[in-house]
Amino acid sequence: MGSKKKAAEEAAPQTDETSKAEQTQAAAGEQSEQTAEAPAKEQETAKQDLEKALENAVTNLAAKEKDYLYLRAEYDNFRRRSSKEKTDAYASAKTDAAVAFLPVYDNLQRALATPCQDEAFRKGVEMTMTQLKSVLEKLGITEIDCQGKPFDPKTQNAVMHIEDEAYGESVVVEVFQAGFMLGDKVVREAMVKVAN
Repeated sequence: MGSKKKAAEEAAPQTDETSKAEQTQAAAGEQSEQTAEAPAKEQETAKQDLEKALENAVTNLAAKEKDYLYLRAEYDNFRRRSSKEKTDAYASAKTDAAVAFLPVYDNLQRALATPCQDEAFRKGVEMTMTQLKSVLEKLGITEIDCQGKPFDPKTQNAVMHIEDEAYGESVVVEVFQAGFMLGDKVVREAMVKVAN
């Protein structure tokens, strides 16, 4: 009897161990099914997260590109505006310098028109006038040629009018004060006498 009991006791732990092993295997099987389902769900979630991140990155990139294009256009406008302002400032400075010298030009012209007995003095005035004309030409300032030509109200100021059959209609017969231009811009209008 004692040996039967011992055998039963020995068999009982084996049965318990076997059932524990079966339970562990069953639990492992369930866990592997859950584990198989879990990565699929995680992969789907990760995929959705990546798609959202990609969508956000594309949206941000489009916004940054728009900002870049706007900034680039602003810079191009600034560069053009600065260049134009620089050119205008230079032209304005040249014009101001020329205007400051024009009274000297007028006085030298009057001096040359006045009869003079001293040839050396006259030659000195002529040389000074030649030098002043050269300086004005280097600045891009040119004299308006209007003697004997049709009157142009854009570049000339008619201060006197005569009727004379010897001249055509609206012809400049005399220049009282020379006019000057810088390119297409009038620095000073010529003061003229116009016929007919």
